[in-house]
Amino acid sequence: MMKKEKPKPRELTRAEEQVMQALWKIEKGMVHDILDHFPEPKPAYNTVSTITRILEQKGFVGHKAYGRTHEYYPLISRVEYTRGYLSNFLQNYFGNSFHSLASFFAREEKPSLAELEEIRELINKEINHQKKRSHE
Repeated sequence: MMKKEKPKPRELTRAEEQVMQALWKIEKGMVHDILDHFPEPKPAYNTVSTITRILEQKGFVGHKAYGRTHEYYPLISRVEYTRGYLSNFLQNYFGNSFHSLASFFAREEKPSLAELEEIRELINKEINHQKKRSHE
């Protein structure tokens, strides 16, 4: 029996991501509520409304109707989207290699010694967590 691959989440455009960032922050709201979370100069109301409907078609957003007014809410969490986005990023740009990713950032971003120490501590915590889970 072949293992069925889970469909990859589509990436958001910059405008779609701005709408999703607002929705993730407010959890649910009307278009004017979403618009309130945009920096100046704010896009037109109709632009945000259109983007929100596109996000709904893509399966990122749902709505509850109150007559002709709609209250929108995210159907995917920020963590779920980030996980999928970073997984695709790692695969597409670094051949699914964390080593290649870390080498790239160490070489290009030149993190400070303190930042490298924090990263090492995070890795050690994850290693200990995985060891603990494997013994359960």
